[in-house]
Amino acid sequence: MDSYEWNKIIGWVLAAAIAVLGLSILTGFVYSPGHSETKGYIVEGVEVEADAGGAGAEAAQPIAAFLATANPAKGEAQFKKCAACHTITKGGATGQGPNLYGILGAKVAHIASFAYSDAVKGHGGNWGWDELSHWIESPRKYIPGNKMSFAGISKPQDRADLLAYLNSQSDSPLPLPAVPAVAEAPAAEAPADAAASDAAPAAGEQAAAPAEAPAEAATH
Repeated sequence: MDSYEWNKIIGWVLAAAIAVLGLSILTGFVYSPGHSETKGYIVEGVEVEADAGGAGAEAAQPIAAFLATANPAKGEAQFKKCAACHTITKGGATGQGPNLYGILGAKVAHIASFAYSDAVKGHGGNWGWDELSHWIESPRKYIPGNKMSFAGISKPQDRADLLAYLNSQSDSPLPLPAVPAVAEAPAAEAPADAAASDAAPAAGEQAAAPAEAPAEAATH
């Protein structure tokens, strides 16, 4: 192969390299990388930790605080989670679970025709607002050993909506419980105390100032 053929091959290789380089530069301008303000994915555990404080404060409040703003219509939508096992019409049949008409205020295990677990039958008491809220939150934790497979509803406002709906399905609905008073946070008094402690030295300094003035005058 003579030098002319070699020059042609080298020329084509250089032209191809220049074309690839130019194409990469052009695509870099067209598709320039950028940084999104929001994460494109969730790091496992980060979001949960960020919300843990708010969820804890919400869970610490009694259900009465949420019943004040409960919506029975939303509770009816929540009841769809229960409808696979329970009826709620008056005189409705028992299925996998007992009929729930008039459940609020009723005795625990009050339907004689339903085969309650020994754990539920031995629990005793009545289904009040707090009792039924704890049961709906986690049946397994509230009455260990019962047969109910429902995992529970953790969000207090969802439970309050459901309780309001259940209460409306009754011949004698219970009155809503009183809304608990919100305790005043002790931390709120800290700035006032700090301000008072800062003000005391300042006042002392101002009181001492006139006493120093005559001494200065005597030296002149």
